[in-house]
Amino acid sequence: MNRSPRNRTLTLSDRERAELASSLVIPAGRKFSLAEITDRTIHGDLSAVLPELPSAFVDLLIVDPPYNLTKDYNGTRFLAASDTEYAAYVESWFRPLLRLLKKNASLYVCCDWRSSPVIYSVLVKHCRVRNRITWQREKGRGAEANWKNAMEDIWFATVSSDYYFNVDAVKMKRRVIAPYRTGRGAPKDWVEEPSGCFRLTHPSNFWDDISVPYWSMPENTPHPTQKPEKLLAKLILASSAPGAFVFDPFAGSGSTAVTAKKLGRHFSSVEIELEYCLFTEKRLREAETDSRIQGYTDGCFWERNTLNHQKRLKRAALQLRKKTQAD
Repeated sequence: MNRSPRNRTLTLSDRERAELASSLVIPAGRKFSLAEITDRTIHGDLSAVLPELPSAFVDLLIVDPPYNLTKDYNGTRFLAASDTEYAAYVESWFRPLLRLLKKNASLYVCCDWRSSPVIYSVLVKHCRVRNRITWQREKGRGAEANWKNAMEDIWFATVSSDYYFNVDAVKMKRRVIAPYRTGRGAPKDWVEEPSGCFRLTHPSNFWDDISVPYWSMPENTPHPTQKPEKLLAKLILASSAPGAFVFDPFAGSGSTAVTAKKLGRHFSSVEIELEYCLFTEKRLREAETDSRIQGYTDGCFWERNTLNHQKRLKRAALQLRKKTQAD
């Protein structure tokens, strides 16, 4: 199949499929040791895998379950149900997950506007809900007779009042439009760089700087609901220390595991679809030589398109300097 030269969506050859499959962990009807699942992808049904996992090993749980929509995941079909039925489904996997969490663990659960109230109703019964993050999912053309659905939620909760949160690791670098100065002329809460004036700001629970993976991004896969690495990097950096253990029970094409690896955390994930497990393994191998996360550079999260603008300014300044030296 012919593809655009800029199309960087991941593909798998037959040779890669066979090789990558050998790296997967398969449920064996017995308890896994922590060493057996550390930095590994588990291929299996979550209901069968959960009883085989160790207790109290997870520092950060990131869950991106099927939303309450009818959708096909490479052959595994999820059917929309009533809110009551969906709540029972969430309970069926969330309650067993609690055994895996450390007493100071944090967790994030992704959802859309339909499933968000149901997810909250389950979480609030079992842990301490601390916030709801809403992020702008700007993708798709929209509906003809309704508002375009361009937002998703992520519920933030903890097991107890003892939990890790590093706000300095997730500050955003914003361009300053009106750079105020003190009475002495010094910058007020901003810094001046060759490409402009910037301020590091505390993160809020509304994120409008996320780009959904698309065909020209190297992280893009055929998974229909893939989460961006930048989004996951915020969760991981805020709620886990370097070397902590991140667990994802609905791995999809592996964005959580890949991002955790790039950021120096241990990880394990579970995925029922073999195809997505193989994409996860390929991305994990590529992360060994390329730890870049789009939108996260030099320890800062940048507003959407801001970093590219800064790079263009730097290139223009460099070209001007070369031209001046030549003259």
